[in-house]
Amino acid sequence: MDIGAKIRAIRKRKMITIAQMCEATGLSKGFISNVENNNTSPSISTLQTISGFLGVPLPYLLLEKQQHMRVVRKNARTNSSYNNLKIEHLTSKGGLRMMIVEFPPGASMGEPNVHEGEECHLVLEGKLLAEQGEDSVIIEEGDSFSWNACVPHFVKNIGDGKAVVLIAIHSDSELHDVL
Repeated sequence: MDIGAKIRAIRKRKMITIAQMCEATGLSKGFISNVENNNTSPSISTLQTISGFLGVPLPYLLLEKQQHMRVVRKNARTNSSYNNLKIEHLTSKGGLRMMIVEFPPGASMGEPNVHEGEECHLVLEGKLLAEQGEDSVIIEEGDSFSWNACVPHFVKNIGDGKAVVLIAIHSDSELHDVL
């Protein structure tokens, strides 16, 4: 963990001097310097004092780099296809995935699907039939629905034109063979 560099970056971004930080937190210049240079590991209590002064939540200081915000620029999105569906991936890999899925008229996701996690859908355009287990609902533009994905589920475009759906899938494990 590079907590010290993170503290230094936040302090500098907020244009706070070490002297100001010492005065407000009661910590010595040498101690803060050692923390920022990762020469000492502060206690949770000390980190809480520092995070409070810097105005950031304590857990933020403890995040690993790969847990920080991830940005996928529009021109860097990846595209794929599945069962005649066009898929534009909006997020990088992780526990939460978002995508825009385009269903041509009459297209479906294939056979009812089952996987770990939860899904949320927002219909941006078109008309869909959504089925989960024994439930069946017609969903139109502006409507949203969500479900636990461990129950067999199915989506089909039943409109005359294409259907465009924003889908978010959350799972604690890496998803395979799901859109």
